[in-house]
Amino acid sequence: MGIPSTQASNAIIYTTYAAFLVTGCYIAWRLRHQSKTEWLSSNRTQRGIPLALNFIASALGSGILFTYPQIATICGVQGIVVYALSSSLPLLIFGYLGPIIRRKCPEGFVLTEWTRQRYGAIAGLFLSICTLITIFLYMVAELSALQQIVNALTGLNGLPSVIVQCAVTTIYTSIGGFRVSFITDNIQGSMVIGLIILGVITVGVETNGRIDRSLVDQSGLTKASLLGWQLIYILPVAILTNDFFLSGFWMRTFASRTDKDLWIGVSIASVVVCIILTLVGVSGLLAVWSGALPLDDKENGYLAFFLLLGELPAWVVGIVLVMVVSLSTAAFDSFQSAMISTGSNDLFRNKLNLWIIRVLVIVVIVPTVVVALKSPDVLQIFLISDLVSASVVPCLVLGLSDKFYWWRGFDFVVGGLGGIFTIFLFGLVYYAGDVGLAGNLILLENGLYANDWSAFGAFVAAPVGGLLWGFGACALRLAFLYMHSRIKGHRFDALDRPPPRVESGAVDDEAERERVVEQSYDGQKSGSFF
Repeated sequence: MGIPSTQASNAIIYTTYAAFLVTGCYIAWRLRHQSKTEWLSSNRTQRGIPLALNFIASALGSGILFTYPQIATICGVQGIVVYALSSSLPLLIFGYLGPIIRRKCPEGFVLTEWTRQRYGAIAGLFLSICTLITIFLYMVAELSALQQIVNALTGLNGLPSVIVQCAVTTIYTSIGGFRVSFITDNIQGSMVIGLIILGVITVGVETNGRIDRSLVDQSGLTKASLLGWQLIYILPVAILTNDFFLSGFWMRTFASRTDKDLWIGVSIASVVVCIILTLVGVSGLLAVWSGALPLDDKENGYLAFFLLLGELPAWVVGIVLVMVVSLSTAAFDSFQSAMISTGSNDLFRNKLNLWIIRVLVIVVIVPTVVVALKSPDVLQIFLISDLVSASVVPCLVLGLSDKFYWWRGFDFVVGGLGGIFTIFLFGLVYYAGDVGLAGNLILLENGLYANDWSAFGAFVAAPVGGLLWGFGACALRLAFLYMHSRIKGHRFDALDRPPPRVESGAVDDEAERERVVEQSYDGQKSGSFF
């Protein structure tokens, strides 16, 4: 069994953290004179390749070592391909929607700012709460995964690693803000790519000769399955909509210098992420086919990667340890900076003193660590926000189209909440009136891979129900406004098209440009809640 000694494991883990701390602090020190705006965002400053490395680092995390090998042990090759494509292709949506949102909201740096501008303050706050909760859950999932991985690979208690990682990222993030996270992600993203290549080669070489070819047919993992076909719908809906809640992606979208740089970044990242996730997922197949994971032990499929490593030399585990620390640190500091920048913008309108914001970086870490230590199921944490995003995002994006100029914040918020309620209604029907099971379905407590139609139905009910509730709310709102106008003797203007919006570059003077943009968009009915 390839478990490094305690001394070797500690040396690998904490030397890697020390290197990231020194690097992050050095970069933060170089950026010490930046303004509060620069601390929170880096609009229109980055080229394509750095953007690609950042999207790669932000899209991955140590949790992939649990979830992708697990799906391989359940749905085989079909599951790996579907999961990898569903996780990587949604990155392209930022290349498509980013330029549109940036033209509509040139001064923003997160999606919630456009939402506030388009739908009003109440709707913006609603999306902000969803976003902050999602980022918090992702931070919890990352720390939970890190703790379990360190324990699985080394036998050590993972809590010290969690605490050290939080300390390291908090120190350099609180000093340097988003820009230091962006630069360190370039380094960490490059390291992850190199370590993945090295890890795949070593695992492939060391596993060669251990494969029992008779297990390939017996496992059935090369064949399609009902769950595999269901996941073709479930995973794209879950991951694509959930990406809208991750402010780190939007901050990097707004950071692109040009639309071309953005497309270069997301295109490269999408291809690289797909390859990496596929390779990680294949480890689940190798674990089954090599006998490291018994065929009848599907419940421990999330440990497939680590069971496979247990059969390999200790030096291979050492390489993986460095990769894990790099993956986790890159993902965590991205979530950290995204949460602080989003909270500062949405809750305090960027009026807080920079030192207060830095203190908030530290404060947020405490509940994150506490919850992470009590939340071992990484996949379950992700699923909590997936159904919420599947309910909310379809109603949100309608406002991007000029054809839906009559769509308001009231319709969006009611639609999002209605989508969640529709999952409960579907559960009542599916479980023959059992209120408890219907309520549990909102949290997908039976998991994503249940051998029934519950998860599939929930992910159908969320977006469809959300849109139905949204259009119903819109009809009710318009009817109320029509009756109100008739009673008051006013002209019914709820369906009036707002005047054409003036783009930010159409006026030379900056102050005048801001005034015109404000009047032509925020001041019109398309920017109101009702």
